[in-house]
Amino acid sequence: MSRSSIFALVVVLAGCAHAAAPATQYVTMPGSVARPFSAAVITNGMIYLSGQIGADSTGKLPPGGIGPETKQAMERIKALLAQQGATMDDVVKCTVFLADMQEWGAMNEVYVTFFPTHRPARSAFGASGLALNARVEIECLAKQPAPPK
Repeated sequence: MSRSSIFALVVVLAGCAHAAAPATQYVTMPGSVARPFSAAVITNGMIYLSGQIGADSTGKLPPGGIGPETKQAMERIKALLAQQGATMDDVVKCTVFLADMQEWGAMNEVYVTFFPTHRPARSAFGASGLALNARVEIECLAKQPAPPK
């Protein structure tokens, strides 16, 4: 193969690779209070969810502490994933931030109910404070489902 043929092949292959690169999508949560970040970013087959606290669409936390806040945060995560055609089964990693590590057990009681078929990898940290004085914030990474054939 000649040098010019090799160069032409490299240019064509590079163009194909560039054309096949997926676009990055920045997702907002419908009906949510505007924030200076995306609720999710989708790129390279992954869905990166921003941390979710248990606030409702107006930014108000539910009464009752860590249990109701964890449930609401997980429902928000579930809704964000559904917006992208994904489910909780697509989640591969979560990070949990707790205002008080003493509430780890109570958070876990609610958290595990959202993963009945598998347990994603997870880290949990104590934080000196969370947005809106929340008790818990949870962020997740999920696989982007394959498009229907």
